[in-house]
Amino acid sequence: MRLPFVPLSLWSACILMPLAASAAQPSQQQSPAAAPHPFTVEDLVRLQRVSEPVLSPDGRTVVYTVRETDMAANRGRTDLWSLDLATKGAQPRRLTTHPDNDSSPAWSSDGRDIYFLSTRSGSSQVWRLPGNGGEANQVTDLPVDVGSFQLASHAGRIAVTLEVFPDCEDLACTAERLEQSKKRKDSGEVHDRLFARHWDTWSDGRISQLFVLNLSNGRAAEPISVSKALDADVPSKPFGDASEYTFSPEGSKLVFSARIKGKSEPWSTNFDLYEVAADGSGLRNLTEDNPAWDTQPVFSRDGSQLAWRSMERAGFEADRFHIVVMDMKSGQRHALTKEWDRSVDNMQFSQDGRTIYATTDQFGQHPLWAIDVKTGKPTMLTGPGRVEAFSVGEKEIVMTVSSLKSPAELQALTLKGGDFRILPRMNEAALAQIEFGEPEQFTFAGAEGATVYGYVMKPAEFKPDTKYPVAFIIHGGPQGSFANSWSYRWNPQTYAGAGYASVFIDFHGSTGYGQAFTDAISQDWGGKPLEDLQKGLAAALENYPWLDGSRMCALGASYGGFMINWIAGNWAEPFKCLVNHAGIFDTRAMAYSTEELWFTEWEQGGPAYEVPENVEKFNPVNHVAQWSKPMLVIHGTRDYRVPYAQGLSTFTALQRRGIPSRLLMFPDENHWVLKPNNSIRWHNEVQKWLSEWTGTSE
Repeated sequence: MRLPFVPLSLWSACILMPLAASAAQPSQQQSPAAAPHPFTVEDLVRLQRVSEPVLSPDGRTVVYTVRETDMAANRGRTDLWSLDLATKGAQPRRLTTHPDNDSSPAWSSDGRDIYFLSTRSGSSQVWRLPGNGGEANQVTDLPVDVGSFQLASHAGRIAVTLEVFPDCEDLACTAERLEQSKKRKDSGEVHDRLFARHWDTWSDGRISQLFVLNLSNGRAAEPISVSKALDADVPSKPFGDASEYTFSPEGSKLVFSARIKGKSEPWSTNFDLYEVAADGSGLRNLTEDNPAWDTQPVFSRDGSQLAWRSMERAGFEADRFHIVVMDMKSGQRHALTKEWDRSVDNMQFSQDGRTIYATTDQFGQHPLWAIDVKTGKPTMLTGPGRVEAFSVGEKEIVMTVSSLKSPAELQALTLKGGDFRILPRMNEAALAQIEFGEPEQFTFAGAEGATVYGYVMKPAEFKPDTKYPVAFIIHGGPQGSFANSWSYRWNPQTYAGAGYASVFIDFHGSTGYGQAFTDAISQDWGGKPLEDLQKGLAAALENYPWLDGSRMCALGASYGGFMINWIAGNWAEPFKCLVNHAGIFDTRAMAYSTEELWFTEWEQGGPAYEVPENVEKFNPVNHVAQWSKPMLVIHGTRDYRVPYAQGLSTFTALQRRGIPSRLLMFPDENHWVLKPNNSIRWHNEVQKWLSEWTGTSE
């Protein structure tokens, strides 16, 4: 069944409407005579990436970050920008121009200053900038990098996270030890426990601790570790951030999330919330009774309530996050959204503490909700698209929103009346030169008769009487969603710009359709998800006659790459070629070489040595004899999530069987391809492969 797709530009009469050219920044102005062209990877990597919106205390100004791409340096550079929300017609103002990165803005309680992280001193430190512009001043000058920070400026304090050797008494010891390690003659590293390596980094024995520093005249004093008593990283690695800890409103205490390392860290998801005084005393575990994940503590403005996200099942990273609220005076707590079958993402209290604003996946979208703190009743506030980040003020919420046709841009929602306000778009001029493919959402009866959602996207310059080759894209996770959002890695618009139609399915295991649907993939990786993909592709071919079923290639990464290998031996007939990025080739080898063991052990139903039959049930290596279709294999050698031996093994199997195949390796990339020039090479090689086997010109 086709669903009416509402482009984000038509979400309402006043959200993401095209703005006048004057809204664009001078750096983006292009010749008005330039004709629109199909989207390319060069367009993708050069877009400005808007993130981290933070409202000033009076709600009149939003500060945010914008990342621009330096192709010569092969990296992104992030600066702070601001927008005056109170002045009609105001345009974005660039606050920082230093060639090094500036990020993570936070307002002082009086709104006079903006604190932020910067590498301009040669290391990552906290800096301070007048809210109305001016010269930045350094706040911290520590001998090690600051990883993240939270501000309690009205209390004259700042919390920072620092990576330190736990047996060192001070930061100088850690700095000295790091310096000495550079002078060693040997390169051997000894490990007595996992994680020996994590994501893309080998452990050197340091852990991330939470420190508090007093502020005086804008400068920070000596730090005090408030998490030193715990053998735990704060925030968590590799993707933890400042949302995992917070000051109480008066600044006398902190609450943070942490998982004890011990020997079990790689197979544990038992993150607890700890409360501690700002001087490091009185540490206590607030969630000791829950063996699963507790994280992202948020206080109401008056400090009377503490809310956090909580899971119920230990060892399952894709369990449903529900909101727990605790009365700080009585200690009583209740599961606010336990009966709501959605997993909560980011959240913030309203100014009066009566509402919690939160985002969730929802049928291929990612909207913002208002949740009543008394009843737990959720009310959806936004429509199609993905709310990526938001900041709550007294009168409005400023957010960044993306879609399949737009990268994240600033929008404002008025709390009284629910009206959206147009805010200048950083990429307006650049996108005016682009002809995008049009997406459309559809549903079909998938495995076990369940309603399953998917998208098709038309190629750019679409002609209804033409048949187009198909890129069938399979998302990773596997508990994720290929939804109405913008991606800088797997973006269907790059295929639309190259003349391909694309189809992507949210198969069993995807998020946003209820927890039972998400759970359905565990121990069934090659079962119901494959059936959904088969039926979804068939439904798309039946309902969209411009899809050329005789010229199709399937592509996927991570779990999607596993599925490419699984398809190669179990459902290869429809496809002319396959593309496998960082895909699993041998599930048994994966179980003993990946780092986050809780993932494979949950998905398999236990450790590999206890459930060998589960490990082998959907193991692609057992079906290599049935492989026949050409495959492009891509991997990064710094990928420790799906180690690159999996990709090399896939290529070896293909070559040994005489199947046309190609290997693209990135020695400087992890599970993702992030460097701009590498991204261009990735896309060019993928499109070259598709062109070779679908008979299309490059």
